[in-house]
Amino acid sequence: MTTRAPRRTAAALLALLAILPAGCAPGPDYRPALDHEPVPRAFVAANPAIVSSDPVADDWWRLYHDPALDALIREALTANTDLRVASANLARAKAVLSEARDGLFTPATQTALSTTEGRSATSNLLASLAGQKAKAGPADSASFSASYEVDLFGRLRRGVEAARADAEAAKAALDHARVAVAAQTATAYAEACAYGAALAAAQTSRDIARQTAEVTLTRRNLGAASDFDVSRAAALASQAAATVPALEAQRRAVLFSLAVLTGHPAETDLPAAQACSHPPHLGTLPPVGDASALLRRRPDIRAAERQLAGDTARVGVATAQLFPVISLGGQISAAGATPDKALRYAGTAFGVGPGLSWSGPNILAARDRVRESSATARASLARLDGTVLQAYRDVETALAGLDGVRQQTAALRAARDQQRAAAALAQRRYDQGAASFLDLLDAQRSLQLAESDLAASDLRQSDAEIALFRALGGGWQTAPAVRDPNLGRTP
Repeated sequence: MTTRAPRRTAAALLALLAILPAGCAPGPDYRPALDHEPVPRAFVAANPAIVSSDPVADDWWRLYHDPALDALIREALTANTDLRVASANLARAKAVLSEARDGLFTPATQTALSTTEGRSATSNLLASLAGQKAKAGPADSASFSASYEVDLFGRLRRGVEAARADAEAAKAALDHARVAVAAQTATAYAEACAYGAALAAAQTSRDIARQTAEVTLTRRNLGAASDFDVSRAAALASQAAATVPALEAQRRAVLFSLAVLTGHPAETDLPAAQACSHPPHLGTLPPVGDASALLRRRPDIRAAERQLAGDTARVGVATAQLFPVISLGGQISAAGATPDKALRYAGTAFGVGPGLSWSGPNILAARDRVRESSATARASLARLDGTVLQAYRDVETALAGLDGVRQQTAALRAARDQQRAAAALAQRRYDQGAASFLDLLDAQRSLQLAESDLAASDLRQSDAEIALFRALGGGWQTAPAVRDPNLGRTP
């Protein structure tokens, strides 16, 4: 009688395993959501005069044909600290996926060994019955157990599916960080070059102002100019000189940021960036490709889609908790006063068979977890829709901005050329005594303002080009591997 109940239980469990479908998985099956996202036929702001329909270049920064920019971005893509964080997150997600797979295909095992010195309740009782005093003695024990969960209701499989989606989302997050770092590095380099150009223009204006002050002083000594003209010229020279140190400080700040972006201390010298004096500009029209390719290229869209896939799988994990957990397991143990006694037949015990555990019949909490997971998946779907809409908005905004700033730069360059010619004419007329000092002063101030406006617009054009490439999502496909330093290094 005592042996039939366990056998009947085991037989019932085995019969249950035989009749239930082994391939079912709870929860909704995920279907690619990007296939249902609305895609515009073309970019509205894609003016053929400013962009081309060629496919987007993977390493878009090479279109500038600037070796210094290429080297800086490559260094940033291998050593930037944000990329190191994203790379570590990806490694962690892969480890979680491996752990989930191990739980699906391999049993859980546990081994225990112990040795003790003392008395047990059993030895005390036996000694008392024998009229003796119990003595302390050694006791050795060893045990090994193994259990394998039969994934009858797909809980483990849905868990692997969710972990795989999370790992792919982490990979997309790393690629998205690569896009951002490449664009940030290019922007910082363009700013350093723009400040170099502004600094060179400010130094030229300072030198001209000093020469004008010297000429005005000579003319006053000859009686051809007044003390008022001398004071005005000296004031102009001081104002022109005051702009130089301010620009130098701003340029150093940008160089510090560029060094940190490339994974170096702020004080690291960057000779190529320090020598640059003109912001990089494309020699050809920037390629933007077609609108439908944006969905597959933008890593943030891919990350949002993979997040949705993972959250959908987690609905299945929560649904599986409504059903029993069936496992196959076994254990063997040995105990005795000495190791050799523990290994004798009398000191060993074993057991093997199926097991069932279930949180029912009260499954209210499990149903709440299903509703919670479903709401999380709906939020992820809304987040994906928003990411897609924002991606197209980013591209359209960047295209419109590039069109406007290019027209502005062309107009400002023409104005600068006119002001330069006017300033040169005013200088000759002043030297010949045919123009007043006020005329010369106005011409120089106008030229300085035109140079400043053109330099600012030149930088805005570079920023607009880089912003367009960032919005298009290029720069991660051929990126080098992130270089992680040894964790055992001395801080």
